[in-house]
Amino acid sequence: MLYCHGNQTDVGTHYTSTAKTLFIGIGADEQMGGYARHRTKFRSEGWEGLVKEVEMETKRLSKRNLGRDDRCVADHQRDGQFPFLDETVVDYLQRLPMTSKLDLTLPRGVGEKRLLREVATILGCHVAAMLPKRAIQFGSRMAKAAGSSNGRELGSDVCNRLLSSDD
Repeated sequence: MLYCHGNQTDVGTHYTSTAKTLFIGIGADEQMGGYARHRTKFRSEGWEGLVKEVEMETKRLSKRNLGRDDRCVADHQRDGQFPFLDETVVDYLQRLPMTSKLDLTLPRGVGEKRLLREVATILGCHVAAMLPKRAIQFGSRMAKAAGSSNGRELGSDVCNRLLSSDD
């Protein structure tokens, strides 16, 4: 489903985009407290623990996910642009107090990435601004659809469905 301007559009049919450039949102969750583990850290260690966690995640972005995402985009012959990793954006977000970027006392789908949700609301994307995070690789329920025995897979699991046999 795509959400914007309060409308909901079903995109269940096959669609091929002619766009050569994709805007990738990597960095938004890491810098603005978008992961469930940020809530856990906030509950257990307060603002100080959360600030340390966000700083650590921001520093390791290039080692963890950036290469993977860039390879995935390139595999589809597209150019990936990463606006939340732009030096000016990163610098701006680092200068903001954590309380300007998120409020984890608010419910899920409201408090995390609060700054980004406010911008989405201003732009008219009211429904999208209230959606809770669902990571595409883990939140898409692909493991269930693909017939995982327990309906749950970890990011570190090796996918036997993609391994080829050497006949």
